[in-house]
Amino acid sequence: MPLIQDTAVKKYLPLILATSIFMQMLDSTILNTSLPSIAKDLQESPLDMQNAIISYVLTLALFMPVSGFLADKFGTRKVFIASLIIFSLGSLLCAASQNLNHLVFSRVIQGIGGSLMTPVGRLALIKTFEKNELVKAMNYAIIPALIGPILGPLVGGYMVDYLSWHWIFLINIPFGLLGIMLSLKYMPDYRSTKITFDLKGFLIFASASLLLSVSLELFGTAKNTTPVLLIFTLGFLMIYYYYVHAKKTENPIFPLNLFQVRTFRVGILGNLATRLGISAIPLLLPLMIQIAYGQTAVISGWIVAPMALTAMFGKSFVIKILDKFGYRKTLMTNTFIIGFLIACLGLPGIKSSIYWFVPIIAILGFFNSIQFTAMNTIAIADLRDAHTSSGNSLLAVNQQLAVGFGIAIGLITLKLFENNSVITHGEIHLAFRYTFFLVGLLTIFTGFVFRRLHWTDGENMKSAL
Repeated sequence: MPLIQDTAVKKYLPLILATSIFMQMLDSTILNTSLPSIAKDLQESPLDMQNAIISYVLTLALFMPVSGFLADKFGTRKVFIASLIIFSLGSLLCAASQNLNHLVFSRVIQGIGGSLMTPVGRLALIKTFEKNELVKAMNYAIIPALIGPILGPLVGGYMVDYLSWHWIFLINIPFGLLGIMLSLKYMPDYRSTKITFDLKGFLIFASASLLLSVSLELFGTAKNTTPVLLIFTLGFLMIYYYYVHAKKTENPIFPLNLFQVRTFRVGILGNLATRLGISAIPLLLPLMIQIAYGQTAVISGWIVAPMALTAMFGKSFVIKILDKFGYRKTLMTNTFIIGFLIACLGLPGIKSSIYWFVPIIAILGFFNSIQFTAMNTIAIADLRDAHTSSGNSLLAVNQQLAVGFGIAIGLITLKLFENNSVITHGEIHLAFRYTFFLVGLLTIFTGFVFRRLHWTDGENMKSAL
C-alpha cells in the first residue's frame, strides 16, 4: 500500500473528505423541512414530493459499488474531482427545477456525484495514513457526518422562511468549489494495476438494494402488503443470486472472502444493525415535536442541534477510549447506552416541557460519535491491500442502506402504533413514545453483534500518540 509522507497532504486530505461528507449528509436531510414550500411552488402535492428524497438516497446506494473500480482505473484524484463537479452541477439543476420530474432528475445527478465522493475520498484517506494514524484522521473527517443530519432540517427551515427553497441547493456550490480547489493541490492520485469490473455482479447487487429499499418505502404507505412482501422477497432472492454468482466468478465486485475477515464481517453487520435504531432518531424526534407538541420546524431543529455539538466534543475522547478499553468492550457498552438513551426519549409525557429532550439528545450525540468512528475503523482494520477498494465501497453502501432502512423501519413502527387504537387510544404522542421504546430496545439487542469481536481486535489501529 503506498503511503504519502507529505505533511501538507496529510493535513488537508481529512478536510477534503470532511467537505464532501458534509455536502452529502446535508443534502440527504435538508429537504425535510422544505418540502411543503417546494411543493407549493412547483404546484405539487407534498406527499408526491417524497420522490425527490427517495431518488437521491437510492442513487447513492446503487452507484456506490462502482466507486472502487473507477478509482482504481482513473485514479482517486480525477474521480473525486469529477464527483464534486457532478454533485455541484446537480445542485445547480435542482435550484433551477421548474417541475417535480425535473427536480427528481436533478436529484439523481446529485446522487451520482454523491455516490462517488465519500467512498473515493475515504479510500484515499485509507491509502495515505498508517494504521496507527488512521483513527485520528477518520475521526476528524467523520465530524460532518454527525453535523449534517442535524443542520440539514435547521438550515432548510431558515432558508425557506427567510430566503427561498432554491438556496438549500445553491449552498452546495461554494463547498463544491472549495473541495475542487483543495483536491487539485492535495488529493493523492492512487490507482491500481489490476483492474476488473464485475458488471453482472454490480447489476445483481444494485437490483437487490433497489428492491429492498423500495419495499421498505412502500410498506409504510401500501394498503395491500402482498405486492410489497413480494418485492421484499425478490430483494433477498437477488442477494442469494449474488452469492451464487460471486462463488463462481473470479473477480466479483464484492469478493466473498471479505467476510472471512472477522473484523470486517462484524463491522458490516454491526453498522447495519445499530444504524437501524440510530438513523431513525433525527427524523422521529423532530416529527414528534412538530406533530405531538405542535411546535414549528425551526424549534424542532434547535431541539436536536445539541447532538451535533456533543458529537464534536465526543470526537476528542474516542481515541483515548478505544486505546484504553479496546473495540469489543467499547462497541458493546456504547451500543447498550445508545439504546437506553433512545428509549429515554419516550419518557417525557405530553404535558412535559419539550426541553427535557435537550439533555437526552445531547448525551446521545456524544455516544453516537464514538459509535460511528469505532464501527468504521474496525471494519477496515484487517483488510488486505487487494481488498481495500471493494471493502471500502461495500462499507459505504452498507451505511447508506442502513440509514434508509432505519428511517423506513422507524416510520413503519410509528404507523403501526398509530393505527392500533387499543394501545395508543388514538393519541399520536403515545405512538411516538412506544416507537422510541421499541427502537431503543432493538438497538440494545444489536449490541450483542459486537460480542463476535475478540479482545485483541483493533490492536493494530491503536494510536501512536
